[in-house]
This record gives sequence, structure tokens and C-alpha cells, in this order.
Amino acid sequence: MILKEFLKETEGKMKKSVESARREFNEVRTGRAHPGLIEGMHVDYYGTMTPFKQLASISTPDPRTVMIQPWDPSIIQGIEKVIFSSNLGVTPSNDGKVIRLSIPPLSEERRHELTKVVKEMAEKSRISLRTVRRDANEKLKKMQNEKTISEDDYFKIHDDVQKLTDKYIKEIDDLLDQKNKSLTEVV
Repeated sequence: MILKEFLKETEGKMKKSVESARREFNEVRTGRAHPGLIEGMHVDYYGTMTPFKQLASISTPDPRTVMIQPWDPSIIQGIEKVIFSSNLGVTPSNDGKVIRLSIPPLSEERRHELTKVVKEMAEKSRISLRTVRRDANEKLKKMQNEKTISEDDYFKIHDDVQKLTDKYIKEIDDLLDQKNKSLTEVV
């Protein structure tokens, strides 16, 4: 029973690493509009830093436009300031009710830079997974030395931890491939 919980806990940590990588990848601009570009941004709303997605509906009416429709129109200037100060490289325009972001196409040079950035993000995520694996293996070794688990259980769970690591590293590699494909694809 302890071992099942141990594996479940280890897998949970690995899933969090993959989700973190997925969020980071979504924040990288690909030349195609999608809500993930700005969902993580926060604006000061009555003294509290609040994510855009809690203050407005965010949609993509076409592949080159992100539309932000705040539920409280008084926050439009604050949202625009945050977008201006971000490194997104777009200029917001508003009509008093809706903010539109026109996403310009990426230059070939910028695509190559972003490909390198995404590869670095993926490697950091793989390192994070390996750290989870190392911590799990150290904990297993300690359990075996304290005679909490048998040697057979140690080797079985050790193999299971490695299989989990391989599974989630492959998932990160798949995310990297998808992101690279969307970066090199011209819209």
C-alpha cells in the first residue's frame, strides 16, 4: 500500500512538471493568435493582482487576432498597460468595450530564436523530471536500508519510477515537437 502511494505521489510531481512545461510553451508566440498568449498576465484590479482570464472573456475571432472583452470596462486601460509592458511585441487597440491584439507574422530569424528558447524550456522540464526521479530513488533506497521494503519491492518500484520518467520525458518531447512545428509553420 505504501508503495502505491509512493508511485502515485511521484507521478503527481512528474505531471506537474509536464503541465508547467505546457504552460510555458503556450506563452511563446508562434505568429498565430491564441488565448494562452495573455491568459497568464495579471492586472491590478482594486488592489489585487488578478489574471486576465478572471476579468474578461478572451477569444480568437481569426488566426491573427486576440480579442479581450472585460466584464468591467473601467479596467481596459490597465489591461492595455500590462500588454504594452509585456514582451509580447503587439500594440493593443480598443473601442471602449473590447481590446483587440493584432498578432504580426514572425520573421524567420525570430522563429529560429524561439525554437532555441523552446528547446531550452524542454530541457529544463526534463531536468525537473530527472530531479523528481532522483528524489524518488533516494527515498526508495532509504526505505530499503531501513528494511521498510524488501529488495524485490525496491527493484520493482525503481523500474516503475524509471518507466514513469521515460513516459513523461516522451510527453515533453512530443510537446516540443508540436511547438517547433507551430513555430516553423507559416500562417
